[in-house]
Amino acid sequence: MKSVNIDFDKAGGLVPAIIQDHRSGDVLMLGFMNSVSLAETQRSGEVIFFSRSRNELWKKGESSGHVLKVREVRVDCDADALLVRVEAVGPGVCHEGYRSCFFRKLETDGAATIIEERTFAPETVYGQEKQEKT
Repeated sequence: MKSVNIDFDKAGGLVPAIIQDHRSGDVLMLGFMNSVSLAETQRSGEVIFFSRSRNELWKKGESSGHVLKVREVRVDCDADALLVRVEAVGPGVCHEGYRSCFFRKLETDGAATIIEERTFAPETVYGQEKQEKT
């Protein structure tokens, strides 16, 4: 087995982490990881991102309970992006109440059409404060 060094330097210390359902293959979300969040993800077995807006580590599901259990981590050919195959615990990962953050289809005219059904009520999971921000 050959060791690989993830290229965190290419994008200022972060790499994109594509989150994919390990059973269905559906893409659930995109987050970012630094070397510490990747190490914590590997140690804990649950996805931990680096939050760019809060400038700190963030465990997916820490407020909602909708955690992402790691089944496999893959690295791309340039070693600057990750594919994290997960078992999603809970009805969805999107803070707007959908199973996936990719619930809108972008039309050729630039309009976005919602193509999925909500799987949970975000106001009951995150409270009113979160809803006012979105």
